[in-house]
Amino acid sequence: MRWPLFPLDLPDKEMATLFQPVAVEDIAATIAWLAARDIDDTSLKAVSWDLMQAEPVTMAGVIKQFRHAFGTATWRRLVMPAFLLDLGAKIGGFANHLGWMPPLRSTAIAELRRGVTGDPSVWIAATGIAPKTLAETIGRHPASIQDKWFARLFLIKALIFASLVAFWLVSGFIALFVSYRAAAGILTAHNFPPALVDPITIGTSLMDMSIGVLIAFRRTAAIGLVAGIVASLGYMVGAAILTPDLWIEPLGALVKTGPAIVLMLVALLTLDNR
Repeated sequence: MRWPLFPLDLPDKEMATLFQPVAVEDIAATIAWLAARDIDDTSLKAVSWDLMQAEPVTMAGVIKQFRHAFGTATWRRLVMPAFLLDLGAKIGGFANHLGWMPPLRSTAIAELRRGVTGDPSVWIAATGIAPKTLAETIGRHPASIQDKWFARLFLIKALIFASLVAFWLVSGFIALFVSYRAAAGILTAHNFPPALVDPITIGTSLMDMSIGVLIAFRRTAAIGLVAGIVASLGYMVGAAILTPDLWIEPLGALVKTGPAIVLMLVALLTLDNR
């Protein structure tokens, strides 16, 4: 039995929330219908319509339709504890303060728990539009490979950025505060001028931490990623020239820099949300 990449369901209470979704085609048809009316038609002034399918479905039903489209409807899942959903919302709120736009935030969870229901009969009677059901809408657009890649990578994208921020911040912090003598000792052991050992050690540590901070903020993330790639390449080239023996040290610290550069390229290429 195969398991999905994210094998969790929402808590039972959230899965039972009622929704009345609407197809984007029906919204567009409504706009077109209104655009064709006489601008002086008083019957259309200050009207309020609920644009949604007539019959409500549960959140479980909404998710089920998307799983059918993605071919994962029969995969086993575990029920997510409610506290985990709330924790994710708090993390999403923190990320929002850094300029990111995560879909999982406290407001989104509150709206999820409130549900979306209404009475579309007035809208249907006025326009003659028969709203498509969720099954009809999603069934007409089965998931393509691009959709599947996006769905699989969406959560991983957040993990990529979080890990890169931690990588640069922690590596700089350790070199500066935890293992400063060991970091400086590498330069001393390779006959660097004593006057340059401390400035280089401190400077590179602060640079690493600055890259982590730049990546953490959405507005400066691209700058931080480019700076991280350039710095990593600089470390590799500098080590090849000045300390080539580090390339064959047992833990392979410099060898691992290559995959880190690739990961930063992936982050850079997937930075845009729209």
